[in-house]
Amino acid sequence: MKSGVGHTGSTEGAAGTAGAGGAAGAAQPADVAEPARKPGRVSAHEVSRAIRDDIIRGVHAPGARLAEEALSARYGVSRVPVREALRTLEAEGFVRSRPYAGVAVAELDDAEAEDLLEIRARLEPLGAGRAAARRTPEQLGRLKELLLLADDALAADRLGELARLNSRFHEVLAQASGSQTLTQLVTQLSWKIAWVYAVELPRRADDSWREHAEIVAALEAGDPDRAAKVVAKHIAQAQKAYRRRPSGAADASGGAAGSAESET
Repeated sequence: MKSGVGHTGSTEGAAGTAGAGGAAGAAQPADVAEPARKPGRVSAHEVSRAIRDDIIRGVHAPGARLAEEALSARYGVSRVPVREALRTLEAEGFVRSRPYAGVAVAELDDAEAEDLLEIRARLEPLGAGRAAARRTPEQLGRLKELLLLADDALAADRLGELARLNSRFHEVLAQASGSQTLTQLVTQLSWKIAWVYAVELPRRADDSWREHAEIVAALEAGDPDRAAKVVAKHIAQAQKAYRRRPSGAADASGGAAGSAESET
């Protein structure tokens, strides 16, 4: 399937998220080129977002080679923004540059995954407590809209949409804290967390979004303590599910594409 940069969707808006489509198919290496498309004027930021989304969804499996020419064809852009995007993704830890072998998708080990989970558990409850006191009516409305979109996706078994909806939920929650620094940290952290959970947690989606509804209720009530507690509980449940995963599941992230963030 052709995948122009605009096709992969974005975590920067609920409407764009809802249109992202279903779960990704089987993972395929990026050096299997698809039919070339006419390069357009697309920023490296958009290309990095598209490649990142596909890594999280399992389209590009851990260890898969990422050839500039093939990525240019897949996303319908020139090689210049692809090259810049790969540098950005390497700085974020999503890809690794290998001597004489080019660029490949990075592979998360258990130690890095645990580190990310611990950081998340300390950071997000702080943001939620602040959000309960500082959120705007517009931000609360966006969170409620995301709940409705998730309900629709769950009812139709469109797990691929839940991934971006979840990322967007946590980003809006961080923005509601009123802290630009915290928002930037949570947003970047959410990408890596999505990758961690992308591996094998499709069964927690219903519980996860019920917990999201509890978070929204705490924000609507303007209760910082309650908001922090329900977010801490939400993260703890996701961590337990991750740690109870079947042995070896972390090596099979390509097989669970699309269901990832719905569990976080």
